[in-house]
Amino acid sequence: SRAIKTNQDLLPETPWTHIFYNDFWGTLLTHSGSHKSYRPLCTLSFRINHAVGGMDPWGYHLVNVLLHAAVTGLFTNFSRILFGDGYWTLIAGLLFASHPIHTEAVAGIVGRADIGACLFFLLSLMCYVKHCSTRGSSLSTWGWILGAGLCAGCSMLWKEQGVTVLAISAVYDIFVFHRLKMRQIIPALYKRKNLTLFFSIGLLTSWGTALLGVRLYWMGNKPPSFSNSDNPAADSDSFLTRTLTFFYLPTKNLWLLLCPDTLSFDWSMDAVPLLKAVSDWRNLHTVAFYAGLLLLAYFSLKGSSNERECNGRTVMNGKQNANGHSCHSEMEYKTLEVKSSFASKEENGIKRHEMQKLQLPSTENIVILSLSLLIVPFVPATNLFFYVGFVIAERVLYVPSMGFCLLVTVGVRALYVKAQKRFLKNLVFCSTAALIVFYGLKTVVRNGDWQNEEMLYRSGIKVNPAKAWGNLGNVLKSQSKISEAESAYRNALYYRSNMADMLYNLGLLLQENSRFSEALHYYKLAIGSRPTLASAYLNTGIILMNQGKTEEARRTFLKCSEIPDENLKDPHAHKSSVTSCLYNLGKLFHEQGHYEDALMVYKEAIQKMPRQFAPQSLYNMMGEAYMRMSRLPEAEHWYVESLRSKSDHIPAHLTYGKLLALT
Repeated sequence: SRAIKTNQDLLPETPWTHIFYNDFWGTLLTHSGSHKSYRPLCTLSFRINHAVGGMDPWGYHLVNVLLHAAVTGLFTNFSRILFGDGYWTLIAGLLFASHPIHTEAVAGIVGRADIGACLFFLLSLMCYVKHCSTRGSSLSTWGWILGAGLCAGCSMLWKEQGVTVLAISAVYDIFVFHRLKMRQIIPALYKRKNLTLFFSIGLLTSWGTALLGVRLYWMGNKPPSFSNSDNPAADSDSFLTRTLTFFYLPTKNLWLLLCPDTLSFDWSMDAVPLLKAVSDWRNLHTVAFYAGLLLLAYFSLKGSSNERECNGRTVMNGKQNANGHSCHSEMEYKTLEVKSSFASKEENGIKRHEMQKLQLPSTENIVILSLSLLIVPFVPATNLFFYVGFVIAERVLYVPSMGFCLLVTVGVRALYVKAQKRFLKNLVFCSTAALIVFYGLKTVVRNGDWQNEEMLYRSGIKVNPAKAWGNLGNVLKSQSKISEAESAYRNALYYRSNMADMLYNLGLLLQENSRFSEALHYYKLAIGSRPTLASAYLNTGIILMNQGKTEEARRTFLKCSEIPDENLKDPHAHKSSVTSCLYNLGKLFHEQGHYEDALMVYKEAIQKMPRQFAPQSLYNMMGEAYMRMSRLPEAEHWYVESLRSKSDHIPAHLTYGKLLALT
């Protein structure tokens, strides 16, 4: 809703330049309550969607699906550089295309930020690959690195993690293109032939630093602040709890990539219980995860001095292996075209070619790149440098899933090559095909959950019952299923009793069904849970005013009008509620005959009124106050303003008609 439905930056009357000063939700980026999610290119794409098709969701979904198709094509094309033309590239592409973790990013419109960032991420990486292959032989090489830098900037303007492509490019250059081992990096610094390599790495580093510096400056040099329900671990007072939980969360994310059997639209609050003690059995998962990761990275970086692979075929020091296939030495590998006549597709797992260019990297090289692609884009979500506003977010795994797909593919290829019997080779191949099919089926099933809000929220009850029941209550209420909606709200409060929004929503439901005493009770609980919830003050004051408790109502409205909008997640909605409070306070003074006081309050309301507030009733009441004070020209001015803001506002037609009859 905030990103599209109520985002003023999508409207044609809003100058398009506002997109570059506001966050993803339409809040000024330097505002203390801003989410600091600076994604202007994504917001611009929403604005274009809005200009073409308004609020019809079909066009928004079409763009998301087309972007995912484009990303899949680019990823498959990039995989060819690593695996060559053949089955392995196809497997990597199919794994990415069908992975269920992508459902939220593609089926959820706001997930477009991740897809767009991934699109330019891959474009930047492909440009840098071209730069590497033309470096030292063509002037166009500098055009390619310029393109890589510009695409990296665009990726960051789609979503923050896009800037990490510069680090991935450096990893590709060092470990894949130059095939350096960890022990060779330092000696390589002293070789003149590697000057261009380190010059390119220097350009990547400088450009990345510049992008991050500008990004930090543009958001006011302050990190965002989040509520404790968004990220409970970050709000914990215990250093041990924060440490254990933050170390465990990447393990949970990897499990979602490996086995996406349980997916949810929201993983905040208590969806992942905090790890409060070393004795928590989940710490075993953490230890196993980091041990496996470190071992994999160590053996890949160390490499083997006398053994390499050529597209999955083991060779010793460039000699022929047992199957009679030959590979060239490292230096020959970079410059020669290798003629390969493969005995059979069953043994090699790739299509027959008479001539194969380059340069296919070894398994170790691909593992290093895959691990980098899996880990580095995920680093901004780890709470390592700053706290984030979520526990787990499936859409955040869209870019890292590329590294996962490459890692699975290279692992399957290694198993295929190691297997000696045809039965085992067929088993590996069939198991991989089955994995792709199961991923695809899970994606279809999960996509069904995203068909409408009710199905989506019901699917999330198992993971995050408090949030899911609360959102489901809103849906049921909109369907006029009042008793079911009330039960849903109460279920949400059963799991988390201090949720101010749920307390307020339940109060609103009761108020709309004339259960005013109960509504007041829940509004007071909501205010106790969140003292800055202006809408709760507003409705409390309205009930008190209707019950004739004018003094209590006046105090409630005044207190609401004094609440600042600092550090609030949605300052626009807060300002609307404050304006409504002032409007009702003015009405209260008006009914008591205090017209001067009413006018003062109305003028304050106009000053605090946000852009999206509908002002016709406020303007009409201004005219009424002036009318009662016999200041007819001023009254006529505000009646006209009311009708100008909403031409079919009936109360203004009636009051203006009385004025015209009088004059």
